[in-house]
Amino acid sequence: MFRAGLGPLFRGRLLLLVHTGRTSGQPRRTVVEVVESATVDGRRSWTVASGFGPGADWYRNLQRTPQATVQIGRRFHAVTADELLAAEGGELMERYAPRHPRTARRLCAYMGFTVDGSAEGYRVVGEAIPFVRLTEGARKARDGDR
Repeated sequence: MFRAGLGPLFRGRLLLLVHTGRTSGQPRRTVVEVVESATVDGRRSWTVASGFGPGADWYRNLQRTPQATVQIGRRFHAVTADELLAAEGGELMERYAPRHPRTARRLCAYMGFTVDGSAEGYRVVGEAIPFVRLTEGARKARDGDR
Protein backbone atom coordinates (compact mmCIF):
# COMPACT_ATOMS: atom_id res chain seq x y z
CA MET A 1 0.00 0.00 0.00
CA PHE A 2 2.85 2.36 0.77
CA ARG A 3 4.55 1.52 -2.53
CA ALA A 4 1.30 2.33 -4.32
CA GLY A 5 1.35 5.82 -2.79
CA LEU A 6 -1.47 5.10 -0.32
CA GLY A 7 0.56 5.93 2.79
CA PRO A 8 -1.31 9.23 3.40
CA LEU A 9 -4.52 7.26 3.97
CA PHE A 10 -3.17 6.08 7.31
CA ARG A 11 -2.75 9.66 8.63
CA GLY A 12 0.38 8.82 10.58
CA ARG A 13 -1.21 5.86 12.37
CA LEU A 14 0.90 3.35 10.42
CA LEU A 15 4.40 3.66 9.05
CA LEU A 16 6.54 1.63 6.70
CA LEU A 17 9.77 0.61 8.41
CA VAL A 18 12.70 -0.17 6.11
CA HIS A 19 15.34 -2.06 8.09
CA THR A 20 18.34 -4.27 7.34
CA GLY A 21 18.01 -8.05 7.59
CA ARG A 22 20.33 -9.29 10.33
CA THR A 23 21.35 -12.39 8.34
CA SER A 24 20.92 -11.35 4.72
CA GLY A 25 21.97 -7.71 5.01
CA GLN A 26 19.18 -6.94 2.54
CA PRO A 27 16.56 -4.20 2.99
CA ARG A 28 13.37 -5.49 4.63
CA ARG A 29 10.03 -3.70 4.85
CA THR A 30 7.46 -3.96 7.63
CA VAL A 31 4.32 -1.93 8.31
CA VAL A 32 3.89 -1.13 12.02
CA GLU A 33 1.44 0.94 14.04
CA VAL A 34 2.63 4.20 15.57
CA VAL A 35 1.83 4.03 19.27
CA GLU A 36 3.09 7.54 19.98
CA SER A 37 4.88 10.31 18.13
CA ALA A 38 6.72 13.34 19.44
CA THR A 39 9.11 16.13 18.50
CA VAL A 40 11.98 16.94 20.86
CA ASP A 41 14.62 19.55 20.01
CA GLY A 42 13.36 19.62 16.43
CA ARG A 43 13.81 15.86 15.95
CA ARG A 44 10.75 13.74 15.39
CA SER A 45 10.31 10.28 16.84
CA TRP A 46 7.80 7.50 16.43
CA THR A 47 7.33 4.74 18.99
CA VAL A 48 6.14 1.33 17.83
CA ALA A 49 5.34 -1.95 19.59
CA SER A 50 6.38 -5.44 18.59
CA GLY A 51 3.01 -7.20 18.56
CA PHE A 52 4.79 -10.52 17.96
CA GLY A 53 7.04 -9.97 20.98
CA PRO A 54 10.84 -9.93 21.05
CA GLY A 55 11.08 -12.67 18.41
CA ALA A 56 9.67 -10.53 15.58
CA ASP A 57 12.13 -10.36 12.71
CA TRP A 58 11.94 -6.57 12.34
CA TYR A 59 12.57 -6.15 16.07
CA ARG A 60 15.58 -8.47 16.01
CA ASN A 61 16.88 -6.77 12.87
CA LEU A 62 16.77 -3.37 14.59
CA GLN A 63 18.63 -4.80 17.57
CA ARG A 64 21.44 -5.78 15.20
CA THR A 65 21.34 -2.66 12.99
CA PRO A 66 19.43 0.23 14.60
CA GLN A 67 19.76 2.54 11.58
CA ALA A 68 16.61 2.42 9.45
CA THR A 69 14.23 4.51 7.36
CA VAL A 70 10.54 5.14 7.96
CA GLN A 71 7.96 6.22 5.44
CA ILE A 72 5.02 8.18 6.78
CA GLY A 73 2.63 9.27 4.09
CA ARG A 74 4.87 10.16 1.17
CA ARG A 75 7.82 11.31 3.27
CA PHE A 76 10.92 9.33 4.19
CA HIS A 77 12.89 9.87 7.41
CA ALA A 78 16.26 8.37 8.38
CA VAL A 79 15.98 7.09 11.95
CA THR A 80 17.84 5.29 14.69
CA ALA A 81 16.01 2.69 16.80
CA ASP A 82 16.25 2.57 20.58
CA GLU A 83 14.53 -0.02 22.76
CA LEU A 84 12.41 1.40 25.57
CA LEU A 85 12.92 0.30 29.15
CA ALA A 86 10.11 -1.78 30.67
CA ALA A 87 8.95 1.14 32.85
CA GLU A 88 8.76 3.40 29.77
CA GLY A 89 6.68 0.76 27.99
CA GLY A 90 4.30 0.65 30.94
CA GLU A 91 3.83 4.41 30.95
CA LEU A 92 3.34 4.38 27.19
CA MET A 93 0.57 1.76 27.36
CA GLU A 94 -1.15 3.77 30.10
CA ARG A 95 -1.30 6.74 27.70
CA TYR A 96 -2.15 4.68 24.61
CA ALA A 97 -5.05 2.61 25.99
CA PRO A 98 -7.46 5.52 26.66
CA ARG A 99 -6.80 6.96 23.17
CA HIS A 100 -7.30 3.62 21.39
CA PRO A 101 -9.20 1.33 23.79
CA ARG A 102 -10.34 -1.23 21.23
CA THR A 103 -6.91 -1.57 19.62
CA ALA A 104 -5.21 -1.76 23.04
CA ARG A 105 -7.51 -4.61 24.12
CA ARG A 106 -6.94 -6.45 20.84
CA LEU A 107 -3.16 -6.05 21.03
CA CYS A 108 -3.13 -7.39 24.58
CA ALA A 109 -5.38 -10.34 23.71
CA TYR A 110 -3.33 -11.13 20.60
CA MET A 111 -0.16 -11.24 22.68
CA GLY A 112 -1.82 -13.49 25.26
CA PHE A 113 -2.30 -10.89 28.00
CA THR A 114 -5.48 -10.53 30.02
CA VAL A 115 -6.20 -6.93 30.93
CA ASP A 116 -8.95 -5.60 33.18
CA GLY A 117 -9.11 -2.23 31.42
CA SER A 118 -7.52 -0.29 34.27
CA ALA A 119 -4.54 2.03 33.85
CA GLU A 120 -2.58 -0.23 36.20
CA GLY A 121 -3.48 -3.29 34.11
CA TYR A 122 -2.25 -1.64 30.92
CA ARG A 123 0.90 -0.44 32.67
CA VAL A 124 1.76 -4.00 33.74
CA VAL A 125 1.16 -5.32 30.22
CA GLY A 126 3.14 -2.44 28.69
CA GLU A 127 6.15 -3.40 30.79
CA ALA A 128 6.17 -6.79 29.04
CA ILE A 129 5.72 -5.54 25.45
CA PRO A 130 8.86 -4.65 23.47
CA PHE A 131 8.66 -1.02 22.32
CA VAL A 132 11.07 0.78 20.01
CA ARG A 133 11.50 4.52 19.56
CA LEU A 134 12.55 5.54 16.05
CA THR A 135 14.23 8.96 16.16
CA GLU A 136 15.04 10.92 13.02
CA GLY A 137 18.21 12.74 12.23
CA ALA A 138 20.73 9.95 12.59
CA ARG A 139 21.54 9.68 8.89
CA LYS A 140 20.13 10.62 5.51
CA ALA A 141 17.50 8.44 3.84
CA ARG A 142 18.95 6.66 0.82
CA ASP A 143 17.16 6.08 -2.48
CA GLY A 144 17.64 2.33 -2.01
CA ASP A 145 15.70 2.52 1.26
CA ARG A 146 12.50 3.20 -0.60
